[in-house]
Amino acid sequence: MSDLTTSNTGRTPQVCNQSGQSGFTTWVLVLFVLAMVTTAIVALIFGQKIGYQRGFHASQEAITKSVDGESLTVEQVKSLKQQNEILTNDVATAKQELAISLTNLDELRQADESLKVTSRQLQQVNQVFADYIVKKGGMPLQVIGAKIEPLPENAFEYRFDVAMLSKDGSVKTLRPTLTLLNDDSLVEVPLDPSRYDINGIARIRGRFMMPEGFEPLQVKLDLSAGGQNSENLYNWQLGGSVEDMPLSLEDLPEVDKNPVDSE
Repeated sequence: MSDLTTSNTGRTPQVCNQSGQSGFTTWVLVLFVLAMVTTAIVALIFGQKIGYQRGFHASQEAITKSVDGESLTVEQVKSLKQQNEILTNDVATAKQELAISLTNLDELRQADESLKVTSRQLQQVNQVFADYIVKKGGMPLQVIGAKIEPLPENAFEYRFDVAMLSKDGSVKTLRPTLTLLNDDSLVEVPLDPSRYDINGIARIRGRFMMPEGFEPLQVKLDLSAGGQNSENLYNWQLGGSVEDMPLSLEDLPEVDKNPVDSE
């Protein structure tokens, strides 16, 4: 009996030691796994933070780099941003102005086309009347408008509108002669050009210098065209001073080519 009891007592401590060792090993493994997981999480967090910082610094360095690789100051970066905003606004303004210009150009084209159509219509009407007048025997040579205006430096500008339609409806050569008269003498004004083509209306335009000391009392315009002659005598009258008259002939525009008004 005593031998049996002693034998059982000796085995029991062996079983307890094996169970304890197994439990301890399990806890070690659990702690190890937890340590690995914690380390991985910490590494992930720090890695993300470090990567973000590196990316941020890299982007800032890229912004503060000039074309040739030299670093820019903060003020220079601000200046570049302001310039970029100004250029962006200028581009937007230029686009708006371009759109307005294109619209205005289109309106001008339409207006120009309308004027061309109106001009062709008037030419058609004039041709109809001219043909009718020719069939009725034509229109005699005559002055329908005359005007002489003072200019700087004792110069004058003459404008005469002359009308004529020959019986055969063909173009004739008009030869005008302009003469200044007073009680004692006369002065013939050189005309340039000295000849005009006339088949309807011819506009005689030009300028001359008044001879020093000469004071005309009358102006005579002699016309010759297609076998017809016309002598026209006008009293010399100086109108009032012309507004905004320049001091020199060099500052004057070209001779006025508008029709002479009826007055």
